[in-house]
Amino acid sequence: MTEGNFVDYVKLHVTSGNGGKGSVHLHREKYIQKGGPDGGDGGRGGHIVLRANSNMWTLYHLKFKRHFRAGHGGHGSKNRSTGADGEDIFIDVPLGTVIRDTETQNVITEITEDGQEYIVAEGGMGGRGNWHFKSATNQTPRYAQPGIEGQQHDITLELKVLADVGLVGFPNAGKSTLLSVITAAKPKIADYEFTTLKPNLGIVEYRDFQTFVMADIPGIIEGAAEGKGIGHRFLRHIERNSTLLFLIPADAPDIKEQYEILLDELRRYNPELLDKERLIAISKSDMLDDELQEELKAELDEQLKVSYLFISSVAQKGLQELKDQLWKMLNA
Repeated sequence: MTEGNFVDYVKLHVTSGNGGKGSVHLHREKYIQKGGPDGGDGGRGGHIVLRANSNMWTLYHLKFKRHFRAGHGGHGSKNRSTGADGEDIFIDVPLGTVIRDTETQNVITEITEDGQEYIVAEGGMGGRGNWHFKSATNQTPRYAQPGIEGQQHDITLELKVLADVGLVGFPNAGKSTLLSVITAAKPKIADYEFTTLKPNLGIVEYRDFQTFVMADIPGIIEGAAEGKGIGHRFLRHIERNSTLLFLIPADAPDIKEQYEILLDELRRYNPELLDKERLIAISKSDMLDDELQEELKAELDEQLKVSYLFISSVAQKGLQELKDQLWKMLNA
């Protein structure tokens, strides 16, 4: 999937259908005198329904269509005939989509299960026909209810990527390279910062034909929670990852300091992110000889309170151990 096709934020205007009018009709038949009222009810207006689709990964299909309008209910007719219901409009969205009210930014619901449906705008009720209003004192009512108007809403859809493992790190830490090596994904790779502008997903093949999903999140810099760099926009994707893999290059000035900066950004964005399982991968470790790696390992054993390992995507070093550790964490 190219970056231009990954859409994770759209605003929609939805309008449900109006209910149909109830009928004002008096029964007339050749051999029946004073048949009485028999006006039918109006049909229900069409709903706007959001529907989960596990085959979708993005909101790209909504990029160019922002207005949705359901059908109106049909009017009632004679012989107590009810009008047809208006056509419902179904909007398919990927799993992990959060629906907000655009004006208040309040969360309306979250779509998390395949096939889940949520009516975001209910169609108006149809009006009752005049046969409902007959009584001993009002035997020929000549009035019926009009249909209720449909609803109009401005909603915002936000996609939070559903993945087992989320890659967290500074720009140029080697996240995209790792994803391209251990999955079939083809993210953009270059030697400048913020090469990755959109999250990328890849499926990691493990032993015995088992798999798990890994997400490459655009690089985080200090102050991301306040909107610096690409900003906090992509931090929301980390909320749906069950395990966080922190990638820190071996040539970083201070590995412990970089880890704490990344951890602090997650804490400031959402403290609940710190409850997730965490693992540190020291990338680009092919630049270290055995002596330097042992010295660095001795320092990290004292400084870090979280598990870590050395890897190199280019040299294919430590990747199987990384998969084993991640699989163990995912299935603990």
